[in-house]
Amino acid sequence: MHGLRRRRRGTLVLTSLATAVLAASTVPTAAAKPRSADPLQRQVDAIHDTGAVGVHAEVTSLDARGSAYAGTAAMNTRRPMPRDGRFRIGSATKTFTATVVLQLVGEGRMSLEDTVEQWLPGVVRGNGNDGSQITVRQLLQHTSGIPDVGPEISALKSADGYRAERFRTYTPEELVGLAMRHPAKFSPGHGWSYSNTNYILAAMIIHKVTGRSWAREVKDRIIRPLGLRDTSTPGAFPFILGPHAQGYAAFGTDTGIDVTELNSSMAVGSGSIISTAHDLNRFYAALLGGRLLAPAQLDEMTTTKLAPELGVRYGLGLAEIPLPCGGSYFGHRGELLGYVTWGGATRDGTRTAVVYVTSDGGQDTQQAMTALVRQELCRTRSQYSSRRH
Repeated sequence: MHGLRRRRRGTLVLTSLATAVLAASTVPTAAAKPRSADPLQRQVDAIHDTGAVGVHAEVTSLDARGSAYAGTAAMNTRRPMPRDGRFRIGSATKTFTATVVLQLVGEGRMSLEDTVEQWLPGVVRGNGNDGSQITVRQLLQHTSGIPDVGPEISALKSADGYRAERFRTYTPEELVGLAMRHPAKFSPGHGWSYSNTNYILAAMIIHKVTGRSWAREVKDRIIRPLGLRDTSTPGAFPFILGPHAQGYAAFGTDTGIDVTELNSSMAVGSGSIISTAHDLNRFYAALLGGRLLAPAQLDEMTTTKLAPELGVRYGLGLAEIPLPCGGSYFGHRGELLGYVTWGGATRDGTRTAVVYVTSDGGQDTQQAMTALVRQELCRTRSQYSSRRH
């Protein structure tokens, strides 16, 4: 579920990013289609041409907002992609979780140097996994060495597994227990490996520190203050309410199946949020603009180190990606069965871009999505002005 290999299973992780970043300048386009005069629409069309069922992108600057759509809301239909449709944002959830942890740090209720054992005694133990040696910082940075629980989730591995277990409910404790069956990948702080288990543990720590669930804290600290009306933490509820396109996964085959229904309790803290491109843009703008974290905590989040699996740099719940126009931006890829998203914001939060597709998202799709975000974040405000909504 991590690394740079091509993988068509539905997952929660940030993968294939290095390939996408390096090849973003070679995005395929369909010569047979008339080219739109709008550069955003051209890029969305290019993503659709890679095989995505549906595509939606939204970009914003300080005084403008632009959107573009391509494809359909369901296979073998002419239903258009819904305006501001909702979708499972997958691992983009991790940025929300890291934000809540850093807010608690800023309030003096916990520290990034606290160990997992301090807050969750006995939970991380066995097969070389030792919570007394792992800090909260290492969880958020993916330097803990804790194995990923993803490969243990049958619904994410095959069409048969999905059909059999798409409505199964997991507890966080159960998920961590499944991960503990596997040996630690390395000693804490001595490597980098993407693991959804890290953020499940972070959600458990949020619950222990506050006495309230991760979902409640995300809602009260982020969703409600920012007015993210189309963003939710569904828990075990398996349906996407409101306007949305169907999601499809092929599980390594040539045929995609509808995977829209899913109990996402296996991704608490790591990948379970439902949102829209518009709400995600508002979140990234508020986060990088300093509205959610004090300067000291935002600095912690955006202080990055090399993530060799991804070929980029990674902070606390955010990846740092170079921009072709100079500098870098911060964002996170997300994928959870049938929906793939990529988005982020410039360092000051004044420009944001989010795109999602309703299919697995092969290498060409990922490259085209990454290219869109990078190019849009390099545009000036005047270039957005013709796309006011």
